[in-house]
Amino acid sequence: MFKNYINIAFRNLLKHKGYSAINIFGLALGMAVTLMIGLWVADEVNFNSYFENKPRLAQVYQSQTFNGKTQTGPAIPRPLEFALRENFESKFKYLSMASWSKSRNFNYKETAISLDGYSVQPEFTQMINLKIIQGDAAALKSSNAIMLSQTAAKTMFGAGNAMGKIIKVNDVDHMIVSAIYEDIPEGNDFKDMEYLMPWSLYAKKDWIESSIDQWGNNSFQLFVELADGVDLASASAAITSVKKESDAEVAPFNPQLFLFPMREWHLHSNFEDGVQTGGRIENVWLFGIIGAFVLLLACINFMNLATARSEKRVIEVGIRKTIGSTKNQLIKQFLTESFLVVIMACILALAITLVFLKPFNTLADKAITFPWSNLVFWVVILLFIAFTALVSGSYPALYLSSFRPIKVLKGTFKVGKLATLPRKILVVTQFSVSAALIIGTLIVMSQIDFSKNRPTGYTTENLIQIPVMSNQFLGKHDMMRNQFKKSGAVLEMATSSSPTTEVWSNQSGYGWEGKPEGFQEDLAYTQISYEYVETLKIKMAAGRGFSREFPTDSTAVILNESAVAYMGLQDPVGKYLTQGSNEGGMRKLQIIGVMKDMVVQSPYEPVKQAIYMFDGFNNASYWNLRLNPENSMRENLATVEKVFKEHFPNALFHYDFIDQEYAKKFAEEDRIASLAKVFTALAIVISCLGLFGLASFVAEQRTKEIGVRKVLGASVANLWMLLSKDFLVLVFIALLIAAPVSYYLMHNWVQKFTYHTEISIWIFIAAGAGALGITLFTVSFQALKAAFANPVKSLRTQ
Repeated sequence: MFKNYINIAFRNLLKHKGYSAINIFGLALGMAVTLMIGLWVADEVNFNSYFENKPRLAQVYQSQTFNGKTQTGPAIPRPLEFALRENFESKFKYLSMASWSKSRNFNYKETAISLDGYSVQPEFTQMINLKIIQGDAAALKSSNAIMLSQTAAKTMFGAGNAMGKIIKVNDVDHMIVSAIYEDIPEGNDFKDMEYLMPWSLYAKKDWIESSIDQWGNNSFQLFVELADGVDLASASAAITSVKKESDAEVAPFNPQLFLFPMREWHLHSNFEDGVQTGGRIENVWLFGIIGAFVLLLACINFMNLATARSEKRVIEVGIRKTIGSTKNQLIKQFLTESFLVVIMACILALAITLVFLKPFNTLADKAITFPWSNLVFWVVILLFIAFTALVSGSYPALYLSSFRPIKVLKGTFKVGKLATLPRKILVVTQFSVSAALIIGTLIVMSQIDFSKNRPTGYTTENLIQIPVMSNQFLGKHDMMRNQFKKSGAVLEMATSSSPTTEVWSNQSGYGWEGKPEGFQEDLAYTQISYEYVETLKIKMAAGRGFSREFPTDSTAVILNESAVAYMGLQDPVGKYLTQGSNEGGMRKLQIIGVMKDMVVQSPYEPVKQAIYMFDGFNNASYWNLRLNPENSMRENLATVEKVFKEHFPNALFHYDFIDQEYAKKFAEEDRIASLAKVFTALAIVISCLGLFGLASFVAEQRTKEIGVRKVLGASVANLWMLLSKDFLVLVFIALLIAAPVSYYLMHNWVQKFTYHTEISIWIFIAAGAGALGITLFTVSFQALKAAFANPVKSLRTQ
């Protein structure tokens, strides 16, 4: 019997090749989209799966409150390490202090490269189960040992043996390659970790040595692995008040420590006012829902075309019932056809996925591979086929098997107006989803464009920054500035302690006239040199930048507009701030200027209050160069590199374009928007395929009616409107449903950005016009084909 079902199903598919192709391709497209989204979601959910100890790994975070607003992050003070080791030894198997990820220059003979990595304590490699290829896993116990990733070692030493080789780091430290470890793959934190250096060497720096008892200096990271049998929640609760109880000076900020588990780093990293509020998990839910809806659209196509063709199969159903077929047998027959279509569509979907997986990875910034050997994946595929076949085939099967044979065979069976109602509901559902996706995508793009067009407060074009990698750069700012300017490639140059697009330090402890009692200031802190304002082309709201003409500028500061408002200052230029205390020594700092706000951190949030202090070229982390716009970019960079190499022949010439660094702030949102655009376009294609099939069927059913109308004088325009208006009405209804739902959802979405766009009515008008235009374009082909047909052919049988 089953073989008979299969044979009949094949015959029906081959008999109606056009409809079968639309059905299979539409369903395959929907399944391919859902499959790729599923692989993306799986990659997100399984992030950090490379680390075997993932369930027991965590990072110490803290929340601090400034004037009623709580901030949360991973920056912690150094003495916390000693407190945890001494008082909570039973809670942790391993602890490791770590620096922030840092780029360093590495030299070996004639090879010079830049690598990213960390300075960590020896326990770190055991915590993350670093896979050692060569050398000793405990190498970092030695202060002159370095561990390299496999790729970094190959880049530096080629096919030669790297072990035991001595390399120079930042032209200062001579390190011995003591271990090579396996590259950490994509889809994991630390994937860009190209080297590990010993914490003991890093801690010898003066400012780090002095931080050993500074509970207010939050400049470090601390990773932990829980001891066996210890619950994360209890360990986290145990350390909550350690910092607050250890230092009275930080107690007013109410520091609350907690353990942030690795399993939540990637998807749940957002905190607002001390409360965890989500993160990338929102994108996982978003695309999971989009995938489900796209598959639903494809299933709707199947159901629509199957039920639309029911009139062609009523006689078949009637005869089958007359000769003894039961309703259950008919349901099995039609479900078999559904399964056959879905299996064929699934095979095509797998092929589409394989072909487009690489472009999808590029678009999504992923390294997803097809899980050929994953048994769970193939079980999911089988369940996926069964689910899709049942969803898409159940309604047609029940509908077709319900026809009464007596009416069918007597010729008195009529489909009736109510029989088309389910199809109309499905079409409305289909285009409601498509219209909602169009509106949502347009609003996402509008929000991103709104943020990109936000005034940055400085000019990013023709601006580059060169990281100061070693002490050999210090004290040579003026000399290099003169040489760069003399070359004609650089208009101006200045230094800064932080990159232009980030804040690396925050400070408090300032006083001023009129400061409210108990006010807890939190200021973004950057040290800059002369010509910084001129180099970045920063607009001044009042006063001036640091100038060589004023020797007293070494004790001067510049505020931004947000800081002036934050501190409640009126006409601040010329007034003084104080820093320190009477007991420890207090110094006065004159405010010489107020900058227009610069967008340095998130472009979606208000500019943070900032203070800029003069740097005597000793704390520079970056050289900022304004290139000459009259020369080509290639010519300028070649000249700058030549001058650089003349003075630092062994140093790596590395630079960043500031406009590109600023653009990185939108990278995640740009990826989400790009993916949403692609999925929306595919959803529209799937909807149009179904609409095309339905329009084709309707035109075929009304061939004789169209012939009669043409004979009686109906124009092509009349006939085109006759066949198009029903679909346009359905799409218009869909827009009325989609618009308010989309507005509600997207209004809530944009509210999460402090600096956000307003949702314009033109977005809904554009989406509506687009949906109606796409509908007209899709339906018109069949409508015009029927309208231009020769009526003699359709009426000669009458």
